[in-house]
Amino acid sequence: MRTKLQVLSADDRAQIHERTLQVLASVGMRVDTEAGRRLLAEAGAEVDEATRRVRFPAPLVEESLRAAPKHFALGARRPGWSVAMNRGEATLVMSGEATRVIDRVSGKPRPGTRDDWLQATRLIDAVDEIGVYWAMIDSGGMTDGGVTGWVDYTVELQRSFSKHIQDSWLDPAWSPWVLEVLDIVFGGRDEVRRRHPYSFLLTPVSPLVIEADCTNSWLALRGWGIPLAVLPMPMMGTTSPASLLATTLLANCEMLGVLSLVQAAEPGTPFISAPLPVAMDPRSGRYTSNTFHPVLSAACTEMARFYGLPVMGSGSGTDAFVGGAQAAYEKTLSSLVGTLARPDLLVGPGSLGGAMVFGLEQVLIDVEIFRMSRFAGRGIPVSDELWLDDVLARVGPGGHFISERSTRVNIRNGEWYLPQLGWHDSYAAWLAVGRPALEDECRERVDALLSAREPLPLDDDAERELAKLRRRASSVDGVRQ
Repeated sequence: MRTKLQVLSADDRAQIHERTLQVLASVGMRVDTEAGRRLLAEAGAEVDEATRRVRFPAPLVEESLRAAPKHFALGARRPGWSVAMNRGEATLVMSGEATRVIDRVSGKPRPGTRDDWLQATRLIDAVDEIGVYWAMIDSGGMTDGGVTGWVDYTVELQRSFSKHIQDSWLDPAWSPWVLEVLDIVFGGRDEVRRRHPYSFLLTPVSPLVIEADCTNSWLALRGWGIPLAVLPMPMMGTTSPASLLATTLLANCEMLGVLSLVQAAEPGTPFISAPLPVAMDPRSGRYTSNTFHPVLSAACTEMARFYGLPVMGSGSGTDAFVGGAQAAYEKTLSSLVGTLARPDLLVGPGSLGGAMVFGLEQVLIDVEIFRMSRFAGRGIPVSDELWLDDVLARVGPGGHFISERSTRVNIRNGEWYLPQLGWHDSYAAWLAVGRPALEDECRERVDALLSAREPLPLDDDAERELAKLRRRASSVDGVRQ
């Protein structure tokens, strides 16, 4: 008896697909990258160079869907670690690019620093439920120093995080440097292609625009089998028509439009469908994360499954700028719906204020919410040994089951959810230990995880080659200056 969430019927999914094909063939998308337009024209798209409008014939879209691999794994530097895609067993992905962090002393939001970024990166490396890196907060200006700054950031990221890395950038000139770092760290192009330790994130501009810089940065990575996650973010009522259905349709159009470009550029590229549509706040026009409309992400997850594509969904959204009751109930709703949709990846832990604020302690709270949501999705397992009718018959009316062997066994076998955060003992015991608060417990756990964490080191040969790479990058920046 597995818990089931369904937003779209089979007929709904078929209609969305057919209307997507119609929109892409008649309205099309504006494709701002010249190289992208050329590739699409060669693949059979109708391209108007004057307006940069590209229309996608249905056979091109259908062929692109056939070309995209349906099963692959996201690998990592950590031995034995990977995320199998298209199984619906979600691992968490960090929400990205917060402009502020929660100060651990004052509890108030402030601008982030390089040390904040480094602490956050090392913390998520220590939490096994988080499998994929995004740049949670601005890296404290690390990437502002031309090629050298980007190389420094990329290398420090490899040193600090040992699971899968997903990233993006706006300067195609940085792409060859990323490939050189991957070449050194993983031992060559063939090994990178085999393990998929690194993927790229691309966000089209709603409505219906494939922008140039980020797309050209991915195009410069071709030949290495770098998976691509495509993350449309239409906002209902501003950059999307004012209905849940039309917003789902638009996100699907943007996802399949980019898929068509990707498969035209490099057929067989591992592709992750990752639409994260949201709705504006009608009272202010502001972005509201996925807080009140998590069914949008769930619907897009169902469309990805309709196509047989790996999928990233969203959860853990809130408008609250600090942790507390509002953040708790909003995050629980969006996380539960997002998890029950059964994506392969789920975005969001640690984020506050519509993903503009990041908190280290909030990461641990959100991971606990995810654990609970995942347990809810497990439903009620059914097997002969779980009926326990023999135990019921033996204990009989008025008896008690706490001393039964089956009780001890099944506590260990997963019939109970065992919370890993919060207070779950008596009121008297809570008073006796000084009425501990969840925030204090999370702060202590963050401190313990960070102090005990020893990042997985790069080997000496890799460090020597990375040092040479940095010297080359410095010389390039010197020439540019």
